[in-house]
Amino acid sequence: MKFVSNVFFILAGVAMLGALVSIFVGMLGMTADGLERARRSNRMMWWRVRLQLAAICFIVLWYLTSRA
Repeated sequence: MKFVSNVFFILAGVAMLGALVSIFVGMLGMTADGLERARRSNRMMWWRVRLQLAAICFIVLWYLTSRA
């Protein structure tokens, strides 16, 4: 069970780093002009939301498997 707990911990870290990167990429996209760049920025912000949800799920799973 320790292996599964470590896997969830690593996945949570990767999801958090991905959310952080998507925040910065989305913010950089907001500074530029153009409709396509605005769409790309909006898409990156949606990825941020998804990655944050994944990170929360992985943290909960990590907690549950580390206590078992």
